[in-house]
Amino acid sequence: MSATATTAAVFASSPATRNPGRSPARTPGNPFFLRDSFASSSSSRSSLFGRTSFVASRSIHGGSTRRSSLSTTGVRPFSPVMQWQDCTVKMEMDVPISVAYKCYSDREAIPRWMPFISSVKILEDKPDLSRWSLKYKAFGQDIEYSWLARNMQPIPNQKIHWRSLEGLSNRGAVRFYPKGPSSCIVELTVSYEVPQLLVPVASALQPFLESLLRRGLERFVVLAKSY
Repeated sequence: MSATATTAAVFASSPATRNPGRSPARTPGNPFFLRDSFASSSSSRSSLFGRTSFVASRSIHGGSTRRSSLSTTGVRPFSPVMQWQDCTVKMEMDVPISVAYKCYSDREAIPRWMPFISSVKILEDKPDLSRWSLKYKAFGQDIEYSWLARNMQPIPNQKIHWRSLEGLSNRGAVRFYPKGPSSCIVELTVSYEVPQLLVPVASALQPFLESLLRRGLERFVVLAKSY
């Protein structure tokens, strides 16, 4: 059989040629399966990142295929990368390390000296959990966030650390180092996920928060001396 005749025979035997109104079966052995699978997965990936204007769904009812579309116009593109920042401040204090530790352990008193913390409420039935509220005016906006935090197992006179369970994502630690019989060094580290609202000013956010934490520790020293 000639090459032309062979090609014609193969073409004539394909499902699409035998029945023009019927799509070829999508089976792993069918070359159309790979093409359609790739197109389907590409459509899903594009929808995930907000690059398409529709999502196609297929359901079979009596052999028929239905397609529905959903507009994603105005949907903000999804980004799988979370932007975190770390901020650390350290300060020497003329306060015994035991006093500084005890004072910082009083979570509900933190709004008295930390500028941007408006309230801290310890849960009565779960004292390791506390609800925090942040309110501050910065970058021309009234910033408000809240979160539920869990205090991890502390090391007396050495370390207090926590992590958020819901709300604004953050974690941190306070470390206490002895300097003398009546003085110590307090090191505060806060790590946080940059809120979507503040992403445009992310580069300015870290030094801004560092200045707030430093001001907070300065006020903490005053409180600890009278504790």
